[in-house]
Amino acid sequence: MTTGAAGIHYVIDTRASQFTVQAFASGLIAAVAHSPKIAIRDWTGAIQVPPGTLEGASLQVGVKAGSLEVLDELRDDDRREIHRVMNKEVLETQQFPEVVYESTQVKAEKLRDDLYRVHVQGRLKLHGISNDQAFGAQAAFAADSIRAYGAFTLRQSDYDIRIASVAGGTLKLQDELKFSFYVVARKPE
Repeated sequence: MTTGAAGIHYVIDTRASQFTVQAFASGLIAAVAHSPKIAIRDWTGAIQVPPGTLEGASLQVGVKAGSLEVLDELRDDDRREIHRVMNKEVLETQQFPEVVYESTQVKAEKLRDDLYRVHVQGRLKLHGISNDQAFGAQAAFAADSIRAYGAFTLRQSDYDIRIASVAGGTLKLQDELKFSFYVVARKPE
C-alpha cells in the first residue's frame, strides 16, 4: 500500500469488525441441505486516505486462509468434517496460507457530510491466483475512525478452487460465494 505524506492512515480493528462468507448448497438434496455461513477470524487491514475524502484512498487486506470457521449450529463431527474439507481439499491452506487484497482504485461519491458511497477496484490473490475484484460499500467518517459495510461475490472456479461436495456428489456447494463485511478502521494511537 502506498503511503502519501498528506494521507491519513487507518488500521482495521478486526475485533470490532465482521467479515463473513456465505456458501450456497446445490445438487439433488439442496432444498433440505445446509448452506454454511463462515466467519473469517484471522485477518488484518489498513486504509490510507487523502484528507477530507475517500476518493483516491487505498486499501490492503490480508487473511489467514486457515482461520475460516463455520458459524452455523452443527454437530461436532459435522463441523470437523466441514473444516477438514474446507482447509485440506478446497482452500488447500497448507499450500496457500494467505489471501491478499490490494486496491488499485477507489472512487467515492459523497452522499452527505460524513457518508460516502465507495467503489473499490483491486487485485485479489486467492489459492495462488490473482484476479481483478471490485466491490461497493457505504462508508462513514467519524473523528478518528471510518466505518464501512458492503458485500461482493466471487466464483471459486476463477481461482481454480475445487467445489466442495459430499454424499457422493448429491450435495455440493455452488461456485459463487457471497462475502459480507462491516469494518471499523481507526487511526493508530
